[in-house]
Amino acid sequence: MTTSDIITLAQWLSPAFPVGAFAYSHGLEVVIQQQTLTSAQDLQDWLADVLAYGSGRNECILLRAAYACTSPAALAMINETALAASASRERILETELQGSAFAQTAAAIWLRTEPEETAPTALCYPVAVGYAAARQRFDVELTAAMYLHAFASNLVSVAVRAVPLGQTEGQRVLAALAPLCEQIAAQTAGMALDDLSSTAFLSDIASMHHETLQPRIFRS
Repeated sequence: MTTSDIITLAQWLSPAFPVGAFAYSHGLEVVIQQQTLTSAQDLQDWLADVLAYGSGRNECILLRAAYACTSPAALAMINETALAASASRERILETELQGSAFAQTAAAIWLRTEPEETAPTALCYPVAVGYAAARQRFDVELTAAMYLHAFASNLVSVAVRAVPLGQTEGQRVLAALAPLCEQIAAQTAGMALDDLSSTAFLSDIASMHHETLQPRIFRS
């Protein structure tokens, strides 16, 4: 990858990219309201589990699968699997809406298609990122690691606003999670859709409870 490629990838995964990530807490708002999560250490432990044993690992596998797929039919199957692996209705909305927003913007600016081709836009978020990264020939290892880091960064931002935590505390948590993002990205190399699983049960249950949470700030 060139420096320009890395800058483009950083742009795709930055908070400024219009996917609306700031509106989603991935169930985190529930445990904050329940006062299960009240400190920076609680946040770090929670996110480490979600990354290693839940959505983070699964989305990395899905991203890699989309990167490697060779046909529209294969991409559609991966996307359907991503929806099936979502633990709640809100998780489905979260990944579908972010994925569609990402795909539309990426297609408009970067992903040039032949006249007979149509760039898919109705994709789950990790599937859309993996597909776009492959089209741009970005390094899949770096893409996976940066995707996980962006995922963690958004949830740290949720906790900074909602717990609340100080900005320095939030950045300390994110710095501590960065090596784990690299580790998970490396561990998922060679994994297939059959390797999808989740044992981050509390995160999944929190996502289910969020559907009826009142009052609430976030969409998931």
